[in-house]
Amino acid sequence: MYWRDHSPPHFHAKYQDQEISVEIESGLVQGQMGGKAVALVQEWRLLHREELMADWELARQKRALHRIEPLE
Repeated sequence: MYWRDHSPPHFHAKYQDQEISVEIESGLVQGQMGGKAVALVQEWRLLHREELMADWELARQKRALHRIEPLE
């Protein structure tokens, strides 16, 4: 997530040399990444949707974001 990012609320995920952006609510993906990696990102998004939205609001206020735990 970047402080100066545009709506709709989304986050960025990187894996090796690939990067996607993922809308927090809908899960819509933009960019290219392998299917298994995207599935893991989507699983993480669903588990942490409320935290992601809270961080989106903090980013809009240019405040420090909270760390969100990775998948285990």
